[in-house]
This record gives sequence, structure tokens and C-alpha cells, in this order.
Amino acid sequence: MTTAAVIDPDLEPVDQLGDRLKAILADIRDEYLQPHLTPWILGFSGGKDSTLLAQLVCEMLLSLPPRKRRRAVHIVANDTLVESPVIAHHLDMVLERMRQAVEPLRLPIAVAKTIPDVEQTFWVNLIGRGYPSPSRVFRWCTDRMKIAPTTTYIKTQVDESGQAILLLGVRSAESTQRRRSVIRYDNGRRLNPHNSLQNCLVYKPIVDLSTDEVWQTLLQSSPPWGGTHRALVTMYRNAGGGECPLVTDKSEAPSCGTASSRFGCWTCTVVEKDKSAESFIEAGYGDLEPLLEFRDWLKAIREDGSKRMAKRRNGTLNFVGEGRLIPGPFTLTARREIFDRLIAVQSEVNMQLVSPAEIDVIRRIWAEDTIAMTKF
Repeated sequence: MTTAAVIDPDLEPVDQLGDRLKAILADIRDEYLQPHLTPWILGFSGGKDSTLLAQLVCEMLLSLPPRKRRRAVHIVANDTLVESPVIAHHLDMVLERMRQAVEPLRLPIAVAKTIPDVEQTFWVNLIGRGYPSPSRVFRWCTDRMKIAPTTTYIKTQVDESGQAILLLGVRSAESTQRRRSVIRYDNGRRLNPHNSLQNCLVYKPIVDLSTDEVWQTLLQSSPPWGGTHRALVTMYRNAGGGECPLVTDKSEAPSCGTASSRFGCWTCTVVEKDKSAESFIEAGYGDLEPLLEFRDWLKAIREDGSKRMAKRRNGTLNFVGEGRLIPGPFTLTARREIFDRLIAVQSEVNMQLVSPAEIDVIRRIWAEDTIAMTKF
């Protein structure tokens, strides 16, 4: 990918890019001033694209007299609770700056962060229920930790207003897959129906910007909520990759856990190697090393048949092509081993990795499973 540190020297002239940004701002303004009050929900990951989109929306609102800022805008981030500590810190810092800025600036913005239900967190599913470490074949994490919490937030707004418009910082230039997705769901209009959410329309204002144009814009401006984009630039430079975006539909899930050096969940075992974590460690974040080692171990034990049960949690055997048996969840012994190691790592890095509420649910599931096993 192209990061702020290695921007193409043949960038589009500033005046040409300026004209394109003016056109985008005019389009955002025109849509905002439509004669209805359908709320906007801006998906915010804290990465470069969603940061630029949030900045443009704020700039558009500031260009309007306060009496015309009538439509509510929700800036919504998702926290899987197993985000890379570096990313989690950056996201929380930016969200807090936004929260502090909206009232003095008289912006009709609500800043929110969704999290998975305690029954569906990473540790409750992996350690409690014994789900194997996520893989490309069984990537159970995205739906439970990303899609479900954000979908619930969007549905709440739809229920209250009858409709909602989801603003996404997706761009055709991100990848071939993204370009195909944009084309597939483009109806030739500004707003496209969401793939799976009823009464939710999708708006993609920066879809035609290139990566260089995004960085050039961010480098030449400051966010309306205060501060600079310096921390964002440094984060990308240190990670050597891109962020896992806010996901609201299963068709977007492949962008989460791809082979690229995206940064997201520190527990992600879908990728072969966590290149972004390795880059952060090389950049001086030594406290991430125990997390990376634990993540690698989680990936390795997934293939250890002695740590897996023969049957699924529903009691059935899982056969695939040619009668091959796929092991079931982790055994109770393996789950306790994972838990003990996690607590040890938590103590070593001196940061909360699993919450007391999650531990309570884990112990309850263990007790239920122990009783169930005695019946067979």
C-alpha cells in the first residue's frame, strides 16, 4: 500500500485535487440538505479513509449556518475488545476529541462505539465454548464481534426514524475486490440500498479518490475536532499496513483478516502471520511481543487434534468431502490451558485482555458443559 511516508512524487496537482474535494463537499452538502431528516451513520474505523470522510462531513456542517444543521449525524466505531492496543488507543483518543469538539462547534453529531455482547466476545466463544481459533474456513469472529454490534446500532436508528443513511469511506482503489463490490452494488444513484439491512441506504462520498489523494488531503489539513493527523500517519508508518474497516455486511467480511498487512484484532488467526504486529514491535512497541507470541500459539494449537473434541457442540460429527472428519471445539482441558496462559500474558503486559464479566460467562459455560458431558 502507499503510506504517508512514501507518497508517489507524481501526485495530482493541488489545484486539481482541490477541485475534486470541492465537488465531493458540494455533493455531501447537497445530500445533507435534502428535505428530510433521515439520520446519517458514519462508519468510523479510525483509519485514513474513514478519518477523511469524517473530516469532510464536519467541514460541510461547519460551512452551514447552525439553523441548517438539522439532520443528526452519528459517528460510529466498533471495538471488538481484542483490537491491537496501539489501534485501540488511537481510536479512543480520536473519538474523545470528537466528543469534546461537537458541542462547542454546535455540530449535530453523536459519537458512539459499539462492542460485542458479552455472550459473543472472542474469549467467551474461544475459551468458554471452545470455538477453534478463527480460520478462513471457520471465521466465526467477524459476524459476532463486528457485524452484529454495528447492525444493532443501525437498526435502532432505523426503528426510531424509519430509515437511515450509512456513510462509508470505501474506495474503488482500495483493492480489486473492493472495486468489484462497488460496481456490483452501484445502482447509478448517489444512494444505494444496503445489501442486507432494510430501510438502510449507503452513501460513499470518497469512492473515486486514490490512496495518494487521501493521504495528500490529510497531510495538508487539520481535523476540525482538533489536533493533527500526525499520530495517524505514524501509526500507518509503524504498522506497514491498513486498518480492518468497519464491517456491516458479510460480503465485506473478506476485508477482515486478509493476507495483507492490515491491522485490527491482535488475536486474528485468519492471517498466516500478523505482519502489522511484527512491524509495530520492530518500531519499538515491545509490549506487543507477548501478545504476538500468544496469537501464534492460538493458531498452532488449532491443528492439534489432542486439544479438540470429536463432536460439535450440538453433539454431531462434522464430516466434509470424502468422509473426512473435522474436529470439534477445544476440550475443556485445552480451554482451561488457554485461559491460564491468557491471564499470565495479561499480567505480563499489565493491560486488561479479558474482562471480569467475560470470565463470569466463561465459567458459567464451563459448568454447563461439564454437566452436559456427564449425561453421555
